[in-house]
Amino acid sequence: MLERVVGTVVRGLRGPIINQGDSIEDIVVESVLKASEVEGFTIQDKDIVTVTESIVARAQGNYATIDHIAKDVSAKFGDDTVGVIFPILSRNRFAIVLRGIAKGVKKVVLMLSYPSDEVGNHLVDLDTLDEKGVNPWTDVLTEKQFRELFGHNKHTFTGVDYIDYYKSLVEEYGVECEVIFSNNPKTILEYTKSVLTCDIHTRFRTKRILEANGGENIYSLDNILAESIDGSGFNESYGLLGSNKSTENSVKLFPRNCQPVVDKIQQTLKEKTGKNVEVMIYGDGAFKDPVGKIWELADPVVSPAYTAGLSGTPNEIKLKYLADNNFADLRGEELKKAISEYIDNKGTDLVGAMEAQGTTPRQLTDLIGSLSDLTSGSGDKGTPMIFIQGYFDNYTK
Repeated sequence: MLERVVGTVVRGLRGPIINQGDSIEDIVVESVLKASEVEGFTIQDKDIVTVTESIVARAQGNYATIDHIAKDVSAKFGDDTVGVIFPILSRNRFAIVLRGIAKGVKKVVLMLSYPSDEVGNHLVDLDTLDEKGVNPWTDVLTEKQFRELFGHNKHTFTGVDYIDYYKSLVEEYGVECEVIFSNNPKTILEYTKSVLTCDIHTRFRTKRILEANGGENIYSLDNILAESIDGSGFNESYGLLGSNKSTENSVKLFPRNCQPVVDKIQQTLKEKTGKNVEVMIYGDGAFKDPVGKIWELADPVVSPAYTAGLSGTPNEIKLKYLADNNFADLRGEELKKAISEYIDNKGTDLVGAMEAQGTTPRQLTDLIGSLSDLTSGSGDKGTPMIFIQGYFDNYTK
């Protein structure tokens, strides 16, 4: 028998353009079966199918307009001045949301974190802060002070000055917008006790601090469109978190009710192939861009739903550690045999073991989500489904 020379294989699968009302489960299954036939690969147990959240939400028709957002925001805040704090600097993620907020309120105090937002989009670089003697943990800056210190900076990738841009979006609706810069949630309470915190992964801490320090009317983006407004899309778990720009006046929300989708795809593939394939829906992965300093991670979770076999973390051993330490005196076939035996007999929990150091026990869904997100890309590749084989294999298989 020929020795296997390929480990993990990742394929981006093309499929039809998805529209509202389509059966996403049937489309995914058909796409996988067709790819297997055309490309000549065999579907195996423990293969993985991943589906981007975007096409699941499209099939569900999970959309909302600026007016839907405005109505929900207005119902929550009335005539209060609203502190809109810690938004991420992304036109795709926040521009339409901010328009909806502006349309629903009387005055906005926009508080930006600096030198960057929580996902790494920078307003100013750290070296410049050092040069000017500014401490972002303690110093609160007005827009005028910020401009005097740092001038006008355009984003590395988008060429947008987000301070001007976000302010102009609010003012378009005839709403006054004051901009301040602080990393301390408490700062906003000097301006208003009504706050909409727009951070993603730190929102629970931010709300806790605001509520403990005199905040009275405190919401986060997951509370906006957590239920349908006049027939709009919604997301009971995440509200507007994970939403993307759809048109100039609407957003596509993060998909809802995703567990039945992955379970149905798994079940149908089992019926059609006899194999137990794992399935997950993925949003943004997590990887840092060394030039722009951006982490992806603009979705509230990497995977809103996945089948049971994708729970937990990898349980892996570092091959180079074994080769350099445990079996440093062995070469060739002997070394291969010794390492293979070691892997076959490894324990089920290697946390803290020297042989596992450097293997980073991230959640499987976070790792596979990042792999999928990088494979499908965010442009015109047209591969919103990813088929992964050999992910759970090791050196001995």
